[in-house]
Parts: sequence; C-alpha cells; structure tokens
Amino acid sequence: MITVHLITFASALQNQMSIYKMHEVLLSELEKFYIIKIIDYKDLYTLTENDFKIVFIATGGIEKFVIRCFEFLPQPMILLTDGVQNSFSASLEISYWLQCKGLKSEILHGDIRNTVERIHIHYNNFEAQKALKGKRIGVIGTPSSWLIASGVDYLLSKQRWGVEYINIPIENVTKRYALIGEDEVGEQAAQIAGKALACREADPEDMINAMRIYKAIKEICEKEKLNAITLNCYKIITLLGTTGCLAMSLLNDEGILAGCEGDLQSIFTFMAIKAVTGRSAFMANPIRIDIKSNEIVMAHCSVSTKLTERYIIRNHFESSKGVSIQGILPTGDVTIVKCGGECLDEYYVTSGSLIENTNYLNVCRTQIRIKLDSPVDYFLRNPIGNHHMVVIGNYEKKLDAFFASNNCKRAE
Repeated sequence: MITVHLITFASALQNQMSIYKMHEVLLSELEKFYIIKIIDYKDLYTLTENDFKIVFIATGGIEKFVIRCFEFLPQPMILLTDGVQNSFSASLEISYWLQCKGLKSEILHGDIRNTVERIHIHYNNFEAQKALKGKRIGVIGTPSSWLIASGVDYLLSKQRWGVEYINIPIENVTKRYALIGEDEVGEQAAQIAGKALACREADPEDMINAMRIYKAIKEICEKEKLNAITLNCYKIITLLGTTGCLAMSLLNDEGILAGCEGDLQSIFTFMAIKAVTGRSAFMANPIRIDIKSNEIVMAHCSVSTKLTERYIIRNHFESSKGVSIQGILPTGDVTIVKCGGECLDEYYVTSGSLIENTNYLNVCRTQIRIKLDSPVDYFLRNPIGNHHMVVIGNYEKKLDAFFASNNCKRAE
C-alpha cells in the first residue's frame, strides 16, 4: 500500500491524535487506500526525497508558515484540505500566492473519489520523476545534421529532469566492432533470423555484421553504465557499410532504451514513456497524413521485436544496406508522444488507434497507420520536430499529467 506523508500545517500546537480527530472524516476515508502518516511541518527534515509528500492544510491562519517552508516543500505543491477551521480558505490564498510566482499547485478538496484519483496520479508522477533521476544517456556520435530543431541543453535538462547526456565518440563503436568475430555472434544471429517470419534482402553476412554492432554497443553501455543510447546510425553506415537498426531493436528488447540518428529529444521521450507507463515505444517518422480521415502513417527501420506480433528481416530502406526490422504491430489503442525543446519543456500527446500495418515500397520498413483521437493537423501547424514515439495502449492521461506536473507546455 502507498504511504502518503501529510506535511501538516495547523494554527495551534496540537498532537497528531487531536489533528486526526479534527479531520477524522477525511483521514479515515484516505486510510482505506493509503498508509497515512501525519508529519508536523516543523519535522520536515525527517523526510527524504524518496518519501511521497502532500501538504495538508489543517486550519486557517497558517499561510505565513507555508511560505517560510516553501523551498523545502514538494513541487508542484499539492494542497489537501477538508475545509475544517478555514483550511479551504487558507489553501486558496496559498494557491494564489504560488500562481503569482509562476508556480503550479493543486487543491484536493471535496469528493473523496476524485481526491484519491488525483493522489494516485501525483504518486505515479512522483515515482516516474524518481525513476528518471540519475539516468545516463549515451550520445554515440553527434546528432545527425538534419536534426536542426532537436537539440538539448545538457545542463538545463539535467537540472529539470535529473538525466545526464554523455558524449561518446563513434570510434568507440568501430574499434570494438573490429575486435568481434563471427564466432561470438553467429549463434545469436541465427536464433534471431530463425524467429523471423521471413528474411528478405539481408543475407547471413549482413546479420553477422549487424550483430557485431549490437555487441559493440552493448559492451559500451555496460562499461559506461548507460541506461539509454542514441546512435548516429548514418555515420555507422558510412564507416562500416552496415546498419545499427538490429542493434537498436535488440537493445530495446533488453531494456536498454535505444534511439536512432542521435536524436536527443526523442531518446529522452523514450525514457519518460518508460518511467510513466513501464512500456517501451516505437520511434518513427510521420510519413503522410490524411486530414479528411484524421489518419497518419508513421514508419522507421527499427522497432523492438517485443513490440511486434511478428517481424521480417529486411535491409535498410534509405541505403539498401545491412539489416533492418519490419515489425507487424498489434492493432488497437496507441498513444503518440513527443517531448521537445532545448530544455525538454514542451510536449505533445494524443491517443489513437492503430488500424493497419502498411507495406508501401518507398517508406521505411516498419509502417503503421493510425487514426487519431485529436486533430491530425497538429503535424501541419505546430509539430515538435520530426520523430514521434508510439506506445501500445492508451496512456494519454498519464503522460499528460506527468509532463504538465513538470511545467511543460503542451502543443496542440
């Protein structure tokens, strides 16, 4: 059961039992869902960053004490109140003070079902933020030159989210690749090919070379203690004549989040999705939209095989080299997500339905057609760059709540 620490502000010196009795109707209801711990605001120092906290306004007349403790209180500030002894009035004053400072807050009051629902959402956001802190993203090679709007300020993103980007020279991959022999990867390559629905353009040598890249990158991830990587895959093609598409697929299968083209914003979006939903995602290019039917086709040459129902071994669409994955994804509910901006402070999210795995000849290998639940002309009016992530399942509310709680601006 979730433990909720109520940082309690009351106008008179009272012990925990008297506060409990005063607010028994509210607290007894909450105890059906949570372990409730009443913490006097003077004892804030006893709590750690791993404790889930809500500010409990127990009476009026405590506004000045909240302001004095402001920098030590959880942000955004969630104010729980039942209205006893002018506590709701005090909450309104505090909320407006925060609003004037450009800060977010929310008052939990009234219907207990709504209060419990909101506490669950804030707890999920809290756990997701904790999951992101300290994560390390390897940027292998510089971002691709065409990603002119997908940069990230490393320092500001670390301050906002607690994640760290680490630049890793592409030569680290090529040097390790040269040392890996066929005997080290041959068996696994055969297993992957054996599970495929079909193997088309790529041949056994292509599979071996693609697996050598996978092993080289995985060794770097282990050495550098990376939780995620984004790879300048076109540099790999230029330097080694093969592709990183299979490597990206297998790393995602194993829980090391991996994105293409050195896209800094997209790999963070991957991580945020994982932290909030526990699910991996498909990184894709929007290919074409149909405003009349409110549909979009999205495609890329790599996808986690665990996201697919079946997959086909192909070559890379643009270069006709190496190995890529054509995945057949399950139809049904999906969510499209992107977090962008140099400070990672903008986002787009919408739900939709995957209605077809397409097979166009002039498009990247994994292709999906999605009918959106919001206007598809976002991609014409206000897109956050090119790449967007697709998650199996409807997680729009969860992701919207998470990004909004972190003061990100939603693109519509």
